[in-house]
Amino acid sequence: MKRQKRDRLDRAFSKGFQAGVGGRSKELCPYANLDSKSQWLGGWREGVDGRMTGLFNR
Repeated sequence: MKRQKRDRLDRAFSKGFQAGVGGRSKELCPYANLDSKSQWLGGWREGVDGRMTGLFNR
């Protein structure tokens, strides 16, 4: 059985989360589409919040 690709919005959120944990700026969002960009920024916010509260040691 083939694995389906993840939803594009899920992927945008995940990439934003990784960027937030990694300390990248939100200005580096690679998406132009409003839906994808808002998902990326939501993930970025959660990643930054997790990093600030000490959940990640990066």
